[in-house]
Formats: sequence, structure tokens, C-alpha cells
Amino acid sequence: MANAKRGEIDATLDGKTFRLCLTLGALAELESGFGASDLVALAGRFEERRLAARDILRIIGCGLRGAGHDISDEEVARMKVSGGLADYVRIAANLLAATFGDPPEQGAPANPPTPQDA
Repeated sequence: MANAKRGEIDATLDGKTFRLCLTLGALAELESGFGASDLVALAGRFEERRLAARDILRIIGCGLRGAGHDISDEEVARMKVSGGLADYVRIAANLLAATFGDPPEQGAPANPPTPQDA
């Protein structure tokens, strides 16, 4: 199960559950891909909430690679999700929220309690 405190989320693509995480390397890839000068500029772009389909594709691809999956953006472009465009947007939004510290979307699975909390 993904650990939101580490910026991880789980997402179902092509009927398979994948872990996604925007590591420092993945964020550097996004900075380069978006032409952002730094993380503040990158976060500012995401706060505008105006993302093209290629932007969502790049975010999901970087999240997959950040979590260790050897998947190109071209392969991500061919993957399907059950909820169509809304699910792609939700995956990207939840990944950005987990990375930049915002609370996850309502209804997103929560992390299990730690043993000392149980």
C-alpha cells in the first residue's frame, strides 16, 4: 500500500495497480519537461490547474518512473483507466497533492494506522 507521507499513491492503469511517486529525480524531469526554473515555479504551474493532456501524461509517467517502473511516456499514453479522462486527472492531482503536501482527494484510500496508533 502506498505511503502518502512519502509522497506515494497507488493507481490502477490497464487493470493493474501501480505505485507512483515523484522523487527528486522525477521532479527534476518535470522541471525540465515543463521548462520550470525551480520547484516553486513548477508548483506554481500546477496551482494554475490548467493542464493539457500531455502534461497529465508526463506527470503520471514521471510518477511511475519515480516509483521504479521502467515505463516510457509513450507506454503510459497507451494505458487505460476505468473512469476515462476524469481518472487520469484524479491520478495526476492525487500524485501532486501527495508530493506537495496537500491532503488527498476525498475518497482516496488512507494509509493504514501505524502499529502504535492501532
